[in-house]
Amino acid sequence: MLDTTELTAAAERFADRLRAAPQSRLQRGAAAEALALARELSARAQRIEEPEREPRTMPDAGVFTVADQVLVAANDLAEALRSVPAASRAVDEAVALVRSAEQRSGL
Repeated sequence: MLDTTELTAAAERFADRLRAAPQSRLQRGAAAEALALARELSARAQRIEEPEREPRTMPDAGVFTVADQVLVAANDLAEALRSVPAASRAVDEAVALVRSAEQRSGL
């Protein structure tokens, strides 16, 4: 079975930093970066689960919800990847996305 622990752990770390960030920091771009990440992770999961359907866009639910959105999207992708044979490269790519978004967010 595919190990997606690194992906979910990276998402949890980023989400914790988002939750601890002041509102001003979130509004200066950290929340937008997190939402973009959540949308990308969500789209990747949807492409695996429903390849014949166009991925739906995760809504912008506000700066105080992006941490949860990142976690949900990362967990959905992790679950979807468990059903894909030899998906370790996809996990590595997703972890890199999370880490890159966290760096760009400034948190």
